[in-house]
Amino acid sequence: MTQLLSEEHQALAESVRDFAEQVIAPVSAKHDAEHSFPYDVVAQMGSMGLFGIPFPEEHGGEGGDYLAFCLALEEIAKVDQSVAITLEAGVGLGAMPIFRYGSEEQKQKWLPDLLSGKRLAGFGLTESDAGSDASGTRTSGRLEGGQWVIDGTKEFITNSGTDITSLVTVTAVTGTSEASDGTTKKEISTIIVPAGTPGFTVGSGYDKVGWNASDTHPLSFTDCRVPEDHLLGQRGRGYANFLGILDEGRIAIAALATGAAQGCVDQAVRYANERKTFGSPISAYQGISFKIARMQARAHSARLAYYEAAHLMAAGKPFKTEASIAKLVAGEAAMDNARDATQIFGGYGFINEYTVARHYRDSKILEVGEGTTEVQLMLIARSLGLS
Repeated sequence: MTQLLSEEHQALAESVRDFAEQVIAPVSAKHDAEHSFPYDVVAQMGSMGLFGIPFPEEHGGEGGDYLAFCLALEEIAKVDQSVAITLEAGVGLGAMPIFRYGSEEQKQKWLPDLLSGKRLAGFGLTESDAGSDASGTRTSGRLEGGQWVIDGTKEFITNSGTDITSLVTVTAVTGTSEASDGTTKKEISTIIVPAGTPGFTVGSGYDKVGWNASDTHPLSFTDCRVPEDHLLGQRGRGYANFLGILDEGRIAIAALATGAAQGCVDQAVRYANERKTFGSPISAYQGISFKIARMQARAHSARLAYYEAAHLMAAGKPFKTEASIAKLVAGEAAMDNARDATQIFGGYGFINEYTVARHYRDSKILEVGEGTTEVQLMLIARSLGLS
């Protein structure tokens, strides 16, 4: 596997692995139990440059590539998915839209703090009736006196309500047009809404099954006004641009899911070699050893899938289908491995202080977020020419 990585990639992975084990792991159970956001950990990740990995130095980034960013996510997710998703969303959903589609003025204003980890940003796409289905978008934005006036709601928005959140980029219906079949088509644009803007309200955090140390809130906008120049990218291209962001994000989520799957393998191996029954470690029983072998096969396959997608992206080649395959394979590997690891741990696997128990609760969302398993299957089927 290391032959697929450069020396720089391997060195980064080892550095982040040490950080995850020494800094993140010791406080993970505490933040999970308290549902508290790990500000100190995030600050240290910022100091390490993790939020700036895939961005050029001219904007305050580290000048790395997307694979390097994914390697960091994998190592962190082995021990704490909440911290990993905070980094993934901070980069892929927070800073990346501004880097990809923002004006030079917007980049200069927002990117330095986002790439240093001093600030976070959210990605306001999902609504109660809209996500993958753009036609369901109800949030509206209208121009009035040189300002965008935004009204509507968003759901399940990561990094949107922390003390260091600087902005949320939201999709809004900014007009309509007539489609070729005579139906009315919504014009969807993206608008930057700084934190603290009057009319922008962050709701109470969700009581989630997992990712308890990750910040997730519903948002509401009531006569929320921002300057006209807060439009991000071309008017009417908002949803299309966000689909591109999601394609990239699926590679990152696949890397995170691979880390979760591998973390379950590592924990299961350690436990199986230590736990004894009838005078022998349970690893001596094929029922256990074969189960762990299958877990490793899943993690390995998931890793190869996201490596390929990341390499294609770096080479400027089409990667949409490979990203969907990676996300599908890795998400299922994480959930399957979490279930098997919990079974191997027995009663201890049902105790929240153990990492495998947190992985069991955390991993389900990996089959849902940034495109459900069903959405990935649909995209893969389309790539095969299936209607």
